[in-house]
Formats: sequence, C-alpha cells, structure tokens
Amino acid sequence: MSAISAALPLADRLDAVVAMTDAEILAEPTALGRELLAIGETSLEAWLASKGQQPGEAVLEGFRILALQRQGAKGDPSFNACRETCRELVYNFNCIGHETEAGAMARRVRMGAMVARHLLLFIDGKLENAGLGEFCCAARPLRLTGAENGADQHV
Repeated sequence: MSAISAALPLADRLDAVVAMTDAEILAEPTALGRELLAIGETSLEAWLASKGQQPGEAVLEGFRILALQRQGAKGDPSFNACRETCRELVYNFNCIGHETEAGAMARRVRMGAMVARHLLLFIDGKLENAGLGEFCCAARPLRLTGAENGADQHV
C-alpha cells in the first residue's frame, strides 16, 4: 500500500506525491503509479455517476482508465478531450518500470501526479459546467451574479 493516505481528498493525495522526496518515491514507485491510475479512475467514475451511469469494469488496452474514458465519452463527444490525458497517465505508469536512473524515475512519478491533476481539473470543470447548465438560459442569472461581484464572466 502506498504511503499516501486514502482518507485525503484526491487533490491532496496528488499534492502529497509531488511533495515526496526522491527516496520516498523510490521506495515504492510502482505502487505510486498504480495509485495515480486509481485516482484517474476515481475521477472518471465521478463523471459517470453524475451522468447516471454505472462505471464498468472493462479494460481497454490493458487499462480500466481507458475503458472508463471511452464509456464517459459516449453521448458527450466533448469528453474526448481528456482521452490523451488518460493515455498519458498510462504512458507515465508504463515508463516508471523502465526508468533506469533513480532521479528520472522520481520525476516520472511526479509527472504522473501532475497529469492526474490535469484529468481531475478537467473533470471537475465539466461537472461544474454541467451543474450550471452551460448552454441553458436558466444559468444566465448565475453568471450575471458572478459578474456583478467583479468575477470574470466566463465560467
């Protein structure tokens, strides 16, 4: 099991990985890589749940995260924007085991955490837009209220 507490929110878990020393990362790099994939899967599961879908257990090209992304994109082509982010997370995971230099392996794990954060932020933004009704006239008062308070008009 990884040194990152599962009780922490996802973003805090990613921060903890980035803040780890090289020695801490090198103690369990593969476990950290698996954890980063799991965080990505959890993010995608939240997207599917928000759409009333049951996240599947299928794998695509050996990875569940890729199958979850495909499932999430059905009926919402704009969700394909995160396909390459999911693939990059898989790529970083695969590279962890092939790095021969310790510093490079630690950097690869940290990069994986940053990619996982990118996926988390993308999905969070999609969920926020869905909650506001991005293309709905009823959302206009929400955006106008933010503009009146000096907030940027773009949500």
